[in-house]
Amino acid sequence: MRGVRGGRWRRAASQAGRSVTVWAVSTLTMLVLAGILPDFQLRSADGDSATDIAVTAALGAGAFGVLSALVWPLLVRLLLLVPALVLGLLVFVLNGFLLLLALRLNPTERGAAAWETAVVVAAVMSAVASATGAALAVRDDDAYRRRLYRLADRRRRAGPAGPSSPGTVFLQLDGVGHDVLQAAVKKGVMPTVAQWLDGTHRLTPWRTDWSSQTGASQLGILHGSNEDVPAFRWYEKDKQEVMVCNRPTSAAELQRRAVERTGDGGLLSADGASRGNLFSGGADEQALVLSIATRRRSRENRSRAGYFAYFSDPANAVRTALSFFAEVGREIGQSTRSRTCRVRPRVRRGGLYPFIRAFATVVERDVVVAAVMGDMLAGRTAVYADLVAYDEVAHHSGPHSRDAEKVLERLDRSLALIEKIAEHAPRPYRIVVLSDHGQSPGETFQARYGLTLGDLVRAGCGLPVPRKAQRTHSGAEARAAVRAALRRPVEESGEQHRPSRSRRSEPLVLASGNLGLISFPDVHHRMTKEEIDARHPALLTTLANHPGIGFLLVRSEEHGGVVLGPFGTEIPLDRLDENPGPLAAFGPGAADAVRRTHGFEHTADVMVNSWYDPAEGEVLAFEEQIGSHGGLGGAQGRPFLLSPVVLSAPVAGEQELVGAEHVHRVLRRWLRESDGPQVPLTERQDEDRRAA
Repeated sequence: MRGVRGGRWRRAASQAGRSVTVWAVSTLTMLVLAGILPDFQLRSADGDSATDIAVTAALGAGAFGVLSALVWPLLVRLLLLVPALVLGLLVFVLNGFLLLLALRLNPTERGAAAWETAVVVAAVMSAVASATGAALAVRDDDAYRRRLYRLADRRRRAGPAGPSSPGTVFLQLDGVGHDVLQAAVKKGVMPTVAQWLDGTHRLTPWRTDWSSQTGASQLGILHGSNEDVPAFRWYEKDKQEVMVCNRPTSAAELQRRAVERTGDGGLLSADGASRGNLFSGGADEQALVLSIATRRRSRENRSRAGYFAYFSDPANAVRTALSFFAEVGREIGQSTRSRTCRVRPRVRRGGLYPFIRAFATVVERDVVVAAVMGDMLAGRTAVYADLVAYDEVAHHSGPHSRDAEKVLERLDRSLALIEKIAEHAPRPYRIVVLSDHGQSPGETFQARYGLTLGDLVRAGCGLPVPRKAQRTHSGAEARAAVRAALRRPVEESGEQHRPSRSRRSEPLVLASGNLGLISFPDVHHRMTKEEIDARHPALLTTLANHPGIGFLLVRSEEHGGVVLGPFGTEIPLDRLDENPGPLAAFGPGAADAVRRTHGFEHTADVMVNSWYDPAEGEVLAFEEQIGSHGGLGGAQGRPFLLSPVVLSAPVAGEQELVGAEHVHRVLRRWLRESDGPQVPLTERQDEDRRAA
C-alpha cells in the first residue's frame, strides 16, 4: 500500500513539475513577444521595473493556461455546428480573445495588446506550451499515456471498458499501389512498413474491378457489394441524374443500395468507427464520412464529433495551421520548379489547388489520425480510416514523383505514431494497412492529342467541336472533402446533376481517370451497337480506331455484349477467353472485369478505356491528371493488403485476391478470428465466406 501511495505521489509530483515548467516557458515566451511586438505591452504607461513586468507575464501566462484548459473545450463544443475549416480559422481569433481576457483578469492591470497582436501571441504561446509539454511527457511513459488518453477521454467515460480480445485498425493509404509501396520500402522511404515486413506483417497484392477508384473499392470493402458502380461518375437514365461517388447525396444512395443488397449494415456495424471515408461501413462512430455529410447533426449523425477531439486542444489547431501554410508554400515552390524545368508530363496546379492539397496532406491527416488514436484508446473493436494525402499529390505530381515520395514519408510517420498508441491502448490491436487502388502514370489525352474525349465524341457524331478544348476537372477525393468541410455543394464547376433539356439529344460524356462513359440521355434504355450505328454511323469506328483508345464495350443485339478495337475488331464477351483481342495488353482478369461491368444496370451506352502501354505502364487520362486511376491498365488496378502474420493468409496457395468484395470477405474473416464483431451474414454471404 505504501508503495502504491508513493507511486501516486511521485506521479503527482512529476505532473506538477511539468505544469510548472510549461508555465515558466509560457511566461518567458510572453516576455520575448512583448519585446518583439510593439502592440503587445506588459507594463503600464508610467513604466515598471523588470520584476513587475515579470510578475505581469507570469500572471498572464497562468491565467491564459487556466482559461485554455477550462473554457476552450466548451467553446469548441458550442462551435461544432460551424464548418470544419471555419472552425480551424476561428481557433486563432478565439485563442486571441482568451489571451485578452487573461490580461484583463490580471490584478496588476498592466497588460495590453491589440486584438490582432493577441491572436499572434496566443498562437505562439499555445505552440510553445504544447511542444514543451510533449517534450517533457515523452520521457515518462505514464505521462505520455495520460497525454494520449485525453484525446479519447470523453468517449472513454461514456462507454464501458474494452474487452481483452484484440481490436483491429484498418488504415487505407488511398491510391498507393503495391509496386509503389515496395519501391518506397526498398528506398528506405517507409521504415515503419519495412520493419513490419521484416517479421510481423505480410504483403499481398490484390486486383481491383474495372472501376479502379475509391468509390467502387471502398463501397465493396466496407459494405460487401459494389454492384452497379461502373465508374467514378456515370449517368442513370431511369433517374435522369449523374451519379458522382464523392458527392454526398450519391454516396448516401450508393451506401443505401449496398446495405439493401447485402442485408447488413457493413464491416463496422458492431462497435466500429469510420474515419475520413466515403462510406460509413455501418459504424456507430463517424468523422469526416461523406455519405452522411448532408444530414443534420443529431445523435445518429456524429460525423463532426471527431473535430471536437482534435480542436479541443488549441495547440493542435496551431500546429496544423502552421503545417497547412507550410504545405501551401511547398506546393507553390514545387509547381513553380516543375514549370521552370519544363517537366513533362505536367498539369495545371494553380488556383485553389495548393490549399486543397494542404487540406488533404495536413488537415485531414491530422484529424483522422487523432480520431484513430482516440478510438484505440477508447478500446473500439474495429476502426477503418482513409488517408487521402498520397492520392491527391500523385494525381498532380505523378505517382513516382519526389513530391509523392515525401508524402509517403509523412504517412509512414503516421503509421509509426499509431503503432506507438497501440502500446498504450486498453486492449491489444492488430494493424492492417491496405489501399483501394493504385495509380498509373501518363500524360492526359488532351495534352497528347489536343482535344478531350468529349470533343472526339462530338466529332464522331457530326456535331460542332469547340476550337478550344474545355478542361476536364479532376475528380480527386480531397476536393470533395474540402467542400464537405465547408458545407458547400460538391458539384464541380459546370457539372450538373441532370443534362440540360435543350441538349438531351446530344451525347453526355463523363470521365473517370482513363475510363470514359458515353450516354445518350434522350434514349431511356441502354443503346445497342446497332442503334448507335444507325444514329451515328461514324461514332464507334472513330473511337475504336483512335490511337488514344484501347477498347470499347457496347451492348449488342446479336451477341449480348461486344468489345470493339481498331481495324474493325469486334469480339463477343463470351469469346474473350479464347480471343482477348484488344484486352490482351491489359493482362489477366481484364475479360472478367469487363463482363461483370457489362451486367450492371447502369452501365453506359459506350464504355471507353484509354490506350495502355504495358512496357512503360502508362495510360492516357481523360481528366486533368498525370497520375490517374479509374479504368484498366497498369498499377492503378494493383493495390496492396499489408496484414499481421498472426491472421490467416488472405488467400490460399497461388490463388489471387480479386475484387473489393473479396477483400471485404477477408476482412470479415479476420474480425471473426480476433473475436471481433459478429456481423450477421446473409445466406449468400455465408457461401462467399466459406469460398474465401
